Amino acid sequence: MAPNRPFVVDPALTAIAVGYRNEAQTLIADEVLPRVDVPAEKFKWTEYPLEESFNLPDTRVGRRGRVNQLEFSGTEKTDSVEDHGLETPIPNSDIDAAATAREQNRSTYDPEGHSTMMLTDTMLNVREARVASLVQNLNTYAPSRRVTLSGGSQFSDYANSDPITVLKTALEGTLVYRPNVLAMGQPVWSKLSSHPHIVNAIRGNLTNKGMVTREEFAALFEVNKVLVGEAWVNTAKPGQPVSLQRAWGKHISCLHINPLARAEGGITFGMTAQYGSRIAGRIIDPDVGLQGGVRIRAGERVKELIVAQDVGYFIQNAVQ
Repeated sequence: MAPNRPFVVDPALTAIAVGYRNEAQTLIADEVLPRVDVPAEKFKWTEYPLEESFNLPDTRVGRRGRVNQLEFSGTEKTDSVEDHGLETPIPNSDIDAAATAREQNRSTYDPEGHSTMMLTDTMLNVREARVASLVQNLNTYAPSRRVTLSGGSQFSDYANSDPITVLKTALEGTLVYRPNVLAMGQPVWSKLSSHPHIVNAIRGNLTNKGMVTREEFAALFEVNKVLVGEAWVNTAKPGQPVSLQRAWGKHISCLHINPLARAEGGITFGMTAQYGSRIAGRIIDPDVGLQGGVRIRAGERVKELIVAQDVGYFIQNAVQ
């Protein structure tokens, strides 16, 4: 029986590789929780008490009196990045067969390069699902800064729902810092972009039919960006039939994201601590196949953090 290879070498055929994958533009994790560099695997960040920034101490000073002194405190928190990695084995026989096919101009396939690409894609997809799960968790938000819609209040009910009022309440409901980013799943955007109230507000009462762009929507609610998560993930267990679902669900996260914030300071809803850059490499493995082979490994060291939950507001079940 011929070996089962991930590519076909046939001098009479032009190989066409068809791959289903999430393209870069469908992934929003790096914009929702921007990456920030940390100097070591273990790092520290400081949480400052809210009240100290808004106190009203007596600033008057008598001619011979002492200046009123303030003492600022902070809670130092220690965390550490987590290692995330995947690898795949490649027999030397596959590498040699692919090299021969390339030399004879019968293929351009490079199993090591292809494996690196696929591992990296998978790593990014796992991160997308991880960030979506964290950001779309009701318990990630302060109790007073979250709402769950149901029935006629959901935006998929065009006749009864009022998305403008709900979103204005959310944008005005965070503490001190107003959200500047709206993150939602594709099912939400599909309904919201054609909601009659939204279309009417943007088109100036000319019509309530059609759809609006993300830029128009952002301008209407005075936010910097509307992020729509389009990624798909397979939720089936290994060996089971494929079960594709959206990584980002039917919710809206209203977030204040400061791209300049670092672990050392800066108010932002969340960030991703990153130690070093993404890595990829080959490891010789004599136990792969009859002739030995290599293991291609890719990974990164990151930790997703929610650092200021009060500058976020969550709308759960925005659509059915």
